[in-house]
Amino acid sequence: MAALWTCFWLITSQAHALQLTDDRNVTVNFSQSPQRIISLLPSLTESVCAMAQCHRLVGRDRYSNHPALVRQLPALGGGLDPNIEAIVALKPDVVLLATSSRVITRLESLGIKVVALEPKSHADVRRVLHKLGLLLEVPEEQGAARLWRVIDTSVSAAAQSLSPQARKARVYFEVSRGPYAAGESSFIGETLTRLGVHNVVPASLGPFPKLNPEFVVRANPDVIMVGNRSMQAMATYPGWGGIKAVREQRICVFGVDESDVVVRPGPRMAEAARLMANCLEKYAGGGAR
Repeated sequence: MAALWTCFWLITSQAHALQLTDDRNVTVNFSQSPQRIISLLPSLTESVCAMAQCHRLVGRDRYSNHPALVRQLPALGGGLDPNIEAIVALKPDVVLLATSSRVITRLESLGIKVVALEPKSHADVRRVLHKLGLLLEVPEEQGAARLWRVIDTSVSAAAQSLSPQARKARVYFEVSRGPYAAGESSFIGETLTRLGVHNVVPASLGPFPKLNPEFVVRANPDVIMVGNRSMQAMATYPGWGGIKAVREQRICVFGVDESDVVVRPGPRMAEAARLMANCLEKYAGGGAR
């Protein structure tokens, strides 16, 4: 009888064990789907919650603020350099973070499992949703596939809502001061492409390049979009007075809440597409003049 119970326990345990290969190409082993999760990247926090698994979160980075209930969780500092002691104290089964985080090695040396996922393109977002679904053991049709279908159809609908005039626009999207731009190869750039407009920052410069402001002057976009999470007054760079979009005040400055939506590669990309389409129709559509 004891042998039978031992065999049953082994079979049951193996059935719940899982492996996940993250964006470092590191395979992480779990005896079961993690129940105590710390997320140090807002897009991953939102994705976990969008799969109806918010209850598993026990900690977050300071920028993870959606949905509202995650604000009740302990804030553990920035995603790149969080409070290690506070993380250890929460005894997580896994920490979700960006591949660029500087604390990965330190956490692993303390025996904490780490899964690094950093979506930068539409394909990345779809892949990361799939991997999170595997980690959380959420069936594909209830989790990753459902979420991606909403994103994909919403971007297509936003594109179809634009007038032919708006689709002729040449657009510059500034993610943050620097200026750091959203290039064609970024998830923001790919959304702009699907909306039918021309991004003045080519894919050859990378997803989110830091530009010389003179580049934007030479590109002379019709519309400028700015993710302005700091809510500082919009300030242009030297020489920008001659840019068509600046001269004609065709500038969308997304405030804190809207900026969080448009610059996060996660489940709210559907809403981001609508925000960008509204901006384009307002400033480049037939009624813009």
